[in-house]
Amino acid sequence: MDFDQTMKFNANIEQTMEPREILETVYDALKEKGYNPINQIIGYMLSGDPTYITSHKNARGIIIKMERDEILEVILREYLQLEDK
Repeated sequence: MDFDQTMKFNANIEQTMEPREILETVYDALKEKGYNPINQIIGYMLSGDPTYITSHKNARGIIIKMERDEILEVILREYLQLEDK
């Protein structure tokens, strides 16, 4: 390596996922692995323990990028069909 030369560094910048995409991705990964996705997501939401979520398809890494209270807010707004934030 020649440290006198300018080197280019490429960081893999992950695109931000929408909350719906996060939940759908996690749901699909849990289903593919044979888990009951609703029960597993509820377990995670109640306990905060990420081991409720499989690492399959990086589902665990994806869901922990969003705070649980934010996820609950999105779910509640969607359920009540609220438009405002």
